[in-house]
Amino acid sequence: MLRGIDVSAYQSSSYSTDGLSFVFVKATEGRSYVNPRLNAQAKRARDAGCVVGFYHFLWPGNLTAQAEYFLDRAPERAGDILAVDWETTGEGTHASNAEKDRFLRILKELRPGHRVVLYCNRNFWLDVDTTSYAGDGLWIADYVTAGKPRIRADWTFHQYTDHPLDKDVADFTSAADLREWASP
Repeated sequence: MLRGIDVSAYQSSSYSTDGLSFVFVKATEGRSYVNPRLNAQAKRARDAGCVVGFYHFLWPGNLTAQAEYFLDRAPERAGDILAVDWETTGEGTHASNAEKDRFLRILKELRPGHRVVLYCNRNFWLDVDTTSYAGDGLWIADYVTAGKPRIRADWTFHQYTDHPLDKDVADFTSAADLREWASP
């Protein structure tokens, strides 16, 4: 398995890339938030030779506007991965299953040359999700042994801890395999 992390404005732009093969960077949330460290954090990952992914924290409603907002701000480079972060918002709401599925499909329509994955925690996957649609792959958050999330579904990325930062593994045997998958 390959090692990676995901970062947001809470992390420095000079995070350690030692031993990492991929980095997901929070880009946007809803239609009003942009990570102020987005470009610097992405540059740090690219300079280290990592596969880069960008994620959008999905809010209910205005799906096309949210997708356009995200894609207008997430750099577009071949081999970048796009992710949808589906969880409870700060207002205690969440996008419906239909909204989550439609948002993933909108991203695929707007950037057809990119992989699009769904990020959610184990609770959302098991107790909220009713469609099992995850685009091109599931990025599951379950804080257990790396690479052993407690789900039956196939997964592509596994966030296994948030201490001292969000650490992930990818279900690929080599960085070359990940790069090939990320560039359909």
